[in-house]
Amino acid sequence: MIITKFEEFGLSPELMKGVVELGFTIPTPVQAKVIPMLIKGDRDVVALAQTGTGKTAAFGLPLLQLTDAKDLATQALVLCPTRELCMQIAKDLTDYGRFAPHLKILAVYGGSSINDQVRALHRGIHIIVATPGRMKDLLNRRAANLAEVQRVVLDEADEMLNMGFQEDLESILKDVPKTARTLLFSATMPKQVATIARKYMKDPEEIIIGPRNAGAPNVTHECYTVHARDRYHALKRILDCLPIFYGIIFCRTRLETQDVANQLMADGYNSDALHGDMSQDQRDRVMNNFRRRNIQILVATDVAARGLDVDDLTHIVNYDLPDDPDVYTHRSGRTGRAGKAGISIVLVHMREDYKLRAIERIMNKHFEHKRVPTGKQACEAKLVVMLEKIKSVDMAETVKLGMYLPKINEILADISRDELIKRFVLGEFSRFLEYYKNAPDLNVNVGHGHRDDKPDRRDRYDRGDRRPDRVEQHEKHRSPPAFEEGPLCRLRINIGKMNELTVPALIGIINRATPGPKLKLGRISIMEQATVFEIAGGNEKILMQNLNKESFKNRQLKCVPENDDSHGAPSNHNHRRKREHSDNQGYPGKFRKKK
Repeated sequence: MIITKFEEFGLSPELMKGVVELGFTIPTPVQAKVIPMLIKGDRDVVALAQTGTGKTAAFGLPLLQLTDAKDLATQALVLCPTRELCMQIAKDLTDYGRFAPHLKILAVYGGSSINDQVRALHRGIHIIVATPGRMKDLLNRRAANLAEVQRVVLDEADEMLNMGFQEDLESILKDVPKTARTLLFSATMPKQVATIARKYMKDPEEIIIGPRNAGAPNVTHECYTVHARDRYHALKRILDCLPIFYGIIFCRTRLETQDVANQLMADGYNSDALHGDMSQDQRDRVMNNFRRRNIQILVATDVAARGLDVDDLTHIVNYDLPDDPDVYTHRSGRTGRAGKAGISIVLVHMREDYKLRAIERIMNKHFEHKRVPTGKQACEAKLVVMLEKIKSVDMAETVKLGMYLPKINEILADISRDELIKRFVLGEFSRFLEYYKNAPDLNVNVGHGHRDDKPDRRDRYDRGDRRPDRVEQHEKHRSPPAFEEGPLCRLRINIGKMNELTVPALIGIINRATPGPKLKLGRISIMEQATVFEIAGGNEKILMQNLNKESFKNRQLKCVPENDDSHGAPSNHNHRRKREHSDNQGYPGKFRKKK
């Protein structure tokens, strides 16, 4: 029998009222298969389904239906990988059971007061939603009692094991009665998940929604091949060519996540970061703003973004490809939800072909290889968006301008229609045009490993040449830059390795502190307590002035000429030369500046 309506599940009137209030009418495939099996069956269940297919309601409604509100003992336990997902599941269960107020649900996770959670557990909780680490802590304190648990849900089981929770999971499951049913939900079925299933589940029924380990069906997968040093500029061009973007950019590390978010914010994008170094209050604030669309671009690590329940995401961007192909499946599954279309974008370099092939095998889909837009294409796309916005202005509102029209007409009377349009567009668009002036082609010829603009012999800095003499030799023949520049000038700043400074982080700091469209950097030498770097002469004064107003990891920055020994670094010249020889990063590069 195929169930097509929620009324056919036999849910209690209180739950049905909550379902109707939430606007649920037709169950998703995973709900249609799982809910009857959990309510009427007695076997363990393994369900393989992608994120966004309605898994929470698939296990949440049966848990609420089967819970005896008169018994204050804990009857169900839901384990999930992150605190965001933990809070989201608890909220969803509360919403489903809003008209059954006697059901008590508690979310327990790290980053919040464990004492408050202990007190709540002592008062009696029917359903606990927990992260493995905090649940294990509560069991060690004897604050939680799982002796009467009848159902255990392992949600996002593959990710919990990827995050190293196998030992915690096994410790928790040992405290659950052997008679309890285990319900395992996962997007993929790696060996670790299969091992847990064999060890703690009894003859489980397996439900597969879509092909095993497949990605979401409504997602288009696009690939852009660029040099690693060009990733941010490629990302910016792609964003500038998209009329609508509401999505997540995934980075591999916390530092890179914050750096990309900072660059996007400095370049005028409505963005913010989400990573593990942030406090719970900060994470909650960012997520609330993202759900309300006050933030349109969220830059996040995989762990921080795991389990985010945000609908209508248009794009996912893989700033770094994950090492585990299954992680890509999770990332791309954040878009294309509830039958809607979505796009997953990856930025790769030539040596990552093997990762793409592995992902394609898992998804049974191919990436569409696309070219990074040129500067001209980015300007045209942005111009079209701006003009369409002007065209959509409600002309009925012009009544508000009535009293001002005579003055407007008087001032603009001697300007022709064509000139007026040009002046208006330039006034709104000039900084954008300046940013993309002389913008190089960022595409890489995959077959030969070089940019497609190589015949033009663009700036050597773009090609990562590390020999200053070759740079200077080439500079004589290249086209004039966006500003006049003198010889390279050496500056020193009072942060280094002990402050966890990296080359990308320094580039971000300099980018945000430098006005104008273009800046040239030479060698960068990161030492223990200070860093020496080269910039094109003529820009050092404004850069030092701006850097000295900034801070990095709570340390006030101080930037001075390299021969000024007034702070931070060892002053002995020979000692400094020795340190530079051992630590020199050799990182010449060209950086496009903000609009």
